[in-house]
Amino acid sequence: MQHLVVMGVTGTGKTTVARLLADRLGWTFAEGDDFHPPANVAAMAAGTPLTDEDRAPWLRTIRDWVAEQDAAGVSTVVTCSALRRRYRDVLASAPGDVRFVHLTGDPALVGERMAARVDHFMPVSLLPSQLATLEPLEADEHGVAVAVTASPQDVAQAALTALGLAGG
Repeated sequence: MQHLVVMGVTGTGKTTVARLLADRLGWTFAEGDDFHPPANVAAMAAGTPLTDEDRAPWLRTIRDWVAEQDAAGVSTVVTCSALRRRYRDVLASAPGDVRFVHLTGDPALVGERMAARVDHFMPVSLLPSQLATLEPLEADEHGVAVAVTASPQDVAQAALTALGLAGG
C-alpha cells in the first residue's frame, strides 16, 4: 500500500492539501492533530512548544495507524508536521510505501494564513519555534517539496505530479 505524509510547519495548509490528495486518489485521510494526546494540545494552545519527548508517543501513534491501514490493504494520506528527520524516520518505519509531501512557504505568508485562522488551536506565536525545528527533506528521503504559493488545488496537483501519482 502507499501512504503520504503531508508535512510542514503549522499554517502551510497541510489539512487542506491532504484532503484534496486523499479525495483525488481515493485514499483514506487522517488528521495528524487528532492523534495528539490532550496534554499536547493544551500545551500548544497555551503557546508552549512541544519537546521531542512530547512528540514521541504521537509519532508512534500515527505510525501505528498507518501500519494498521496498510495491514488492512488501505492506502492513506495523513497530516503530520514531521519537522525533524528523526520524526520522519519513525513515520517511514511503517510498512508500505511511505512518502512525504513537504509543504513549504515564506514565513510571512504562513504567519498571515495562521493569523486568519479561527478554527485551530495552534497560535501564531509558535511559528518561529517550528521554523527553528524544521529540517527540510534530505536527498535520501522518499518525498517531494511543494511550495504553497498557488491555490490548494494547484499545490495538490503539483504534489501528485512530482510523486508520479495519477489523481482524478
